[in-house]
Amino acid sequence: MSVYLDHAATTPMRAEALTAYTDALRLVGNPASIHSSGQRAKQLLEESREVIAASLGCDSIEAILTSGGTESINLALKGLYWKRNAAGDRPVVLAPGGEHHATIDTLEWLAAHDGADMRWMPLDADGALRPEVFEAALAEAGDRAALATVILANNEVGTIQPVAALSRVAAAHGVPLHVDAVAAYGHVPIDVARLRAESRSAGEAGLVALSVSAHKIGGPVGVGALYLARTAVIEPLLHGGGQQRQVRSGTQDVAGGIAFAAAARVATAELDAESRRLRALRNRLVEGVRQRVPDAVLNGPADDARLPGNAHFSFPGCEGDSLLFLLDMAGVAVSTGSACQAGIPEPSHVLRAMGRSETEARGALRITMGHTTTDADVDAFLDALPGAYRQAAKAGFADRDVPRR
Repeated sequence: MSVYLDHAATTPMRAEALTAYTDALRLVGNPASIHSSGQRAKQLLEESREVIAASLGCDSIEAILTSGGTESINLALKGLYWKRNAAGDRPVVLAPGGEHHATIDTLEWLAAHDGADMRWMPLDADGALRPEVFEAALAEAGDRAALATVILANNEVGTIQPVAALSRVAAAHGVPLHVDAVAAYGHVPIDVARLRAESRSAGEAGLVALSVSAHKIGGPVGVGALYLARTAVIEPLLHGGGQQRQVRSGTQDVAGGIAFAAAARVATAELDAESRRLRALRNRLVEGVRQRVPDAVLNGPADDARLPGNAHFSFPGCEGDSLLFLLDMAGVAVSTGSACQAGIPEPSHVLRAMGRSETEARGALRITMGHTTTDADVDAFLDALPGAYRQAAKAGFADRDVPRR
């Protein structure tokens, strides 16, 4: 038996997306070509873009198709920074601790290569960036603030950020805000037009960019999108044919766009019902863990403030990686809250940003559910957990230095 509870990493392709993908791979025609085959490909691509844009609450011209969430994040952060820093007098970039490494590594690259003055903002104990903390950081940065970025829902602990309030703060300071919505997409409603209106975002200030990825909602790997407001001005990463608003050059992936749209259509239609279903499964799993391992600590916020399919625990006295491997041997796939580099366990940078101890950060486990998860999957995990935990706790922590960021 194999049980998959790592949907935050990637979720199985939906049948609708797989069918649309395989059918579309048979199409011939470059959407930039003016002959009938090319124009047919363009028509199908633009129809798909409209569906993707609708799932984000934006106009189709504002949906830039990319190769995935990482490219979307890089394009937004580097593009906004380069444009805002053209005169060299606005080098401050603000981000909360605990962001995804696609954001962290991009910002550290800007700091190392382009002189960005990084200002990392603290999270509260639940993993949220409080608007007053953001306000204070922007006030300190003053006119040197180039941009800010925040994750909509944390990919590890599932914390949902108060994005409307954060965008309002950014708009008031005249600073563009990028939102990493990769983990949240398909699990919580996203409507950028409403968010911009509520936060009084206008022009190049407030929420102007938002990143998503197809494979998180049952689409194919290698396809993503960047919402980019009409008013946003950025420098492109890629130069060539200027196919998408002169922002993202390159022959567009028609089949990928069609499959992405198929997944987006289903995920949007099922969002409310699926969120309720996953929340019920998650709550049953959380209660089951507490009964079987009373010392386990649930990380992150209460029910309504976290992703519906996310459960994240610290298990005292053991390495999260040991627990992962033992569960995998029992046929259950989960994830840790830590990265493993060259076989050396590294504490979860998210938990560390939340003020947790190194020990808690090393003993973390992330369980994430998705559209294929069933009650039987939850039962299988709960059955396998006690034995795996006993063995992992017996092994204890690795006797080696733990690298810190």
